[in-house]
Amino acid sequence: KLFGMAQAVTELAEQRGPAFNKAEPVLDDLLKAEVAEREVRSINYQMKAARFPAYRDLSSFNFEESSVDRQLVTKLHGCEFVHDAHNVVFIGGPGTGKTHLATAIGVQAIMHHHLRVRCFSTIELVNQLEIEKANGKPGHIANRLVHADLVILDELGYLPFSKTGGALLFHLLSKLYEKTAVMITTNLS
Repeated sequence: KLFGMAQAVTELAEQRGPAFNKAEPVLDDLLKAEVAEREVRSINYQMKAARFPAYRDLSSFNFEESSVDRQLVTKLHGCEFVHDAHNVVFIGGPGTGKTHLATAIGVQAIMHHHLRVRCFSTIELVNQLEIEKANGKPGHIANRLVHADLVILDELGYLPFSKTGGALLFHLLSKLYEKTAVMITTNLS
């Protein structure tokens, strides 16, 4: 958002005077520093906005003690499925690492692919959808999440929710279909 400076640099570059030649390396360093700072701020913002339960990465996941397909998880970690708006479901019992893997993939999506990720406990999201509907503002959450690249729904089926809540969740998932990648963790098989 340095439009004036961009215009001035173009004009100065055309003149190519000694002052510009001396200033060019300094300007280049300043612009690189600005770009780097903006990237750091953007990543920090996206990490907070994602609302991960905790920071997780694949390096801290013990594949040796898990029956998880390491090759498949590594492929998912590349986030190609997010770019294609495909969906992923991790199914397994308690303590099998579903949330860890989903969070690690979400962190990777933000830090290395500059994607927008939102993470929810499924029951908390359903409660928010029900409150939204009760307040006469249905669809607000769905309209926001359509702009995310990846939505993570953790622990689907861990706690039951109402029939209305299920319908609202279905409506949300229908709205996200083929626009936003969804990753679900569940112990339901």
